[in-house]
Amino acid sequence: MIKYGISELSVIPVRKEPNDKSEMTTQILFGEVFQVTEAQGGWSNINLAFDNYEGWIESKSISKISKDVFDQINSGSNIVTQNLLNVVLNHKNEQIILPVGATLPNFKSNSKSFVINENQYQISENIFEDKLNIVSLSKQFLNSPYLWGGKNPFGIDCSGFVQVVYKVLGIKLSRDANQQIDFGETINFISEIKAGDLAFFDNEEGNIVHVGIVLNQHEIIHASGKVRIDKLDQQGIYNIENKNYSHKLRLIKRVL
Repeated sequence: MIKYGISELSVIPVRKEPNDKSEMTTQILFGEVFQVTEAQGGWSNINLAFDNYEGWIESKSISKISKDVFDQINSGSNIVTQNLLNVVLNHKNEQIILPVGATLPNFKSNSKSFVINENQYQISENIFEDKLNIVSLSKQFLNSPYLWGGKNPFGIDCSGFVQVVYKVLGIKLSRDANQQIDFGETINFISEIKAGDLAFFDNEEGNIVHVGIVLNQHEIIHASGKVRIDKLDQQGIYNIENKNYSHKLRLIKRVL
């Protein structure tokens, strides 16, 4: 059985159960490493090193790595793509499109290349922003469609959006909104919030069901139907298009 793996695909869907029809719960982005804990038919149960998320992926999507390579990538300070979409060339000179938040293990800035196992990848364009800040970074995702379990610009959910933005900024957050609320310090007054703070929202049962990134004291960017900007106040998110409150505010946390 494969014990350690890495994604050499743009994204790998992670499913709740070992079959194609099962719910997608998250995605593994290019360059992210994981442990394989179980094999069943053509499926492997994995634990993603970045956020300890577990689920099932097709075994044929796995690139095997050794424990030493796994440990080295997992413990190292790896370069992460910052542009919404990025182009790299593999050892066959074939293009691979990488989403923002992809990991480039052992990236060499002088040659703009990196190696996974024995496969060398070459960067074909500038993948870094000159001035990176959370507002410009999060706005790159505007109008990306909502997709449960998604973590890339072609389909993303609310907590996946937050996790990827923070990953690019060098901060590890858990995958789901009800886990992300455990990070950072609580902001007690909405007048004290600043760009980059995380706003959490609950349902009638008091369960955390949504998260977004504060842009300023009056606006929030979040994934709801699509990545969008809406009004934010002490009640919650006011949907500008529908002219009603879509989410009830529970708590604001500062992580940055």
